Amino acid sequence: MLQASKLIAQGAGLAPVLLKRAATVELDWDVRQKSRFDATDSAGRHLGVFLPRGTLVRGGDVLVTADGSLVRVIAAPQPVLRITPCPAHGSPFDLVRAAYHLGNRHVQIELRSDHLKIEPDHVLADMLRAMHLIVKPTEEGFEPEGGAYAAGGHAHGHGHGHAHDHGHAHDHGHAHDHGHAHDHGHAHDHGHAHDHGHDHSHGESDGHAHGHSHKHDHGHGHAHGPHCKHDPQEP
Repeated sequence: MLQASKLIAQGAGLAPVLLKRAATVELDWDVRQKSRFDATDSAGRHLGVFLPRGTLVRGGDVLVTADGSLVRVIAAPQPVLRITPCPAHGSPFDLVRAAYHLGNRHVQIELRSDHLKIEPDHVLADMLRAMHLIVKPTEEGFEPEGGAYAAGGHAHGHGHGHAHDHGHAHDHGHAHDHGHAHDHGHAHDHGHAHDHGHDHSHGESDGHAHGHSHKHDHGHGHAHGPHCKHDPQEP
């Protein structure tokens, strides 16, 4: 038995010529969701796969064997239900509703922009048809969503080898000029002419006659343009 204990997600970083020459192994989802299994590749070699627990193997991933050879994984066709919106009186939003109800039942779902796929279940098929969805039995590779915290960040399984650089170098300089001249297109002239006079007249007797004039002239003179719906109330 030839051991394989390393996996390269979607063959990232490998030259296309190496992937083309690599042996292949076809595995259905029942096997690929396991981290330890046996398989036979296209070269007839018996493989013993030992990956970190929780690893999901996806079609397009590459196994690296103990002798350094590469084995490209193919998602084997298997029975599935392909779910699409009704073209006559449905909409793509129906798929969102279907995914919601299937998720509530903890069903494994492959999510695509124009269809869903689940493993065969006649009860679920009837429920989906009652929601005006088209449910078609077929045989295709199955790549359901993994958990949001799946091992190796391999949650999507749709060939997303994306190294998302979420650097977020947002320059929050916070040079907020709080003159309150916020021109929100709404022409709300929030004048806010806060005349904090603070006439602290500390005389010799130190009577602290603080003349806080505080003339808060909140002159919210809303200049209501043609798109402003709320008309000002007359006093």
